Amino acid sequence: MRRVKSAGDIVETTCTKCRAIMNHTIVAMVGEQIVRVECNTCHSTHKYHPPKEAKADRAARTASPSRRVAGTTTAPRREKKDPAAEAAAEWAALEPTLDPERAHPYDMNAVYRTRSLVSHPLFGLGVVQQLLPPNKMEVLFKDGRKLLRCG
Repeated sequence: MRRVKSAGDIVETTCTKCRAIMNHTIVAMVGEQIVRVECNTCHSTHKYHPPKEAKADRAARTASPSRRVAGTTTAPRREKKDPAAEAAAEWAALEPTLDPERAHPYDMNAVYRTRSLVSHPLFGLGVVQQLLPPNKMEVLFKDGRKLLRCG
């Protein structure tokens, strides 16, 4: 059987001055509820703040089968896709269909359409993937996706 706490008893709680869980003496109570405490380390008096439960305790409690809702399952985490690998795979699929003779030389003031070929002096041959208003475009090159300025 648990003993009811009363004024003068010692409790563990978070001290607002020490910023840690310390022993405190109960100073005031309303009914069976602790209202004010005095820190036994720094002797400051403040409102009672119940100590927060540890994250491991909370995780264990929520993971227990008795707390789970019947019929629910947790989905396995999906692996994050590597953007560079995804762009390389897309380039490998597109490369055989590209005709370098039809590529327009890149000019930052020119206007382009999606799926048009661009010949960049540094990045080489590329395909316009997306136009981003007002003056940008996303181009897929062999090295990956690049954001370029356009007309």
